[in-house]
Amino acid sequence: MAEGDVRFRVLTVCTGNICRSPAAERLIRRVWVDGAAGVEVVSGGTHAMVGEPIQISMAHLLEQSGAYSGEFCAQLLTPQLVERADLVLGMTRRHRAAAVALGPAATGRTFTLREFARLVADGAAEFEPTEDRVESLRRVVELAGSRRRAVLDPAVDDIADPYGRDLEAYHLAFTEISRAVDLVGRVLEGLPVSDPRVVGPAAPSPEEAPPGRRSWGRRRR
Repeated sequence: MAEGDVRFRVLTVCTGNICRSPAAERLIRRVWVDGAAGVEVVSGGTHAMVGEPIQISMAHLLEQSGAYSGEFCAQLLTPQLVERADLVLGMTRRHRAAAVALGPAATGRTFTLREFARLVADGAAEFEPTEDRVESLRRVVELAGSRRRAVLDPAVDDIADPYGRDLEAYHLAFTEISRAVDLVGRVLEGLPVSDPRVVGPAAPSPEEAPPGRRSWGRRRR
């Protein structure tokens, strides 16, 4: 998409940028955008495995869901990516904080994915979709921002990193991402939403650390 054609940018963020954030990126493209003009969805990693494709287990889950997993190269999260985004979605609270640290001006439009879905679903009765998907996206960001509040257990906003774990961990992460994306998609379409608690609580997530402090083994991330 040409630079001048982009009217709304979504940025998803995780650690390696080969599991969670690309899954969210591709699902958002399919569910929220679905061919609408003027919307760009990209992802980045706080400690990206630069140049790597989507990890094979996550790629299979994407393909099974009908989303495209090809033509992907992991990239590092940068201040430029954050500053240019109209909506930033971290996969955990740490990713949200990292994005805000790189682009403090983006604080008001930066959420975790599950937090964003919960807030949007909570305010769904107030939302009126428009024919212009860009305008609808702007409105849901404003809606989420207006309803942001502290939660009793902030950990419900985290999606655990499946890398280096079994297939069940990948399925869990993918399911949590997909549910959050679908929930927002229903609001964008003006459809009834299920209980917003489907985006929480999260499974306990292991402490995340950058490569060098965590053993990644020899498996592709």
